[in-house]
Amino acid sequence: MGEPVSVIQKSSSNHGVIRLETNRTFTGMGHERYKASDVIVGDRPPDVAARALFATGQVDQVHVYAQTITVTLGQGADSDGLKEIVENLFIHYLPGVEVPDESSFD
Repeated sequence: MGEPVSVIQKSSSNHGVIRLETNRTFTGMGHERYKASDVIVGDRPPDVAARALFATGQVDQVHVYAQTITVTLGQGADSDGLKEIVENLFIHYLPGVEVPDESSFD
């Protein structure tokens, strides 16, 4: 259930910053900015993406605009695995996850 998000990872001219360019818009025309110290309470796509990226411990800041996610890495961190996190954000039933049947809703 759900579809993978296609992501192209690009480096930036700023050291420690990467861009994840996707085939989906996350914010429409709005900008969303998050810091690792922020409490993210929403469940909109940019909120979900930011929470997932911060959970790695590799990320200090996330900026989401339309289909581009700009990530500022933490001191000494690398971008390993960040692209895959965004690619799998909206896949609900990954291998090994049991698919619920009607009896699980009783």
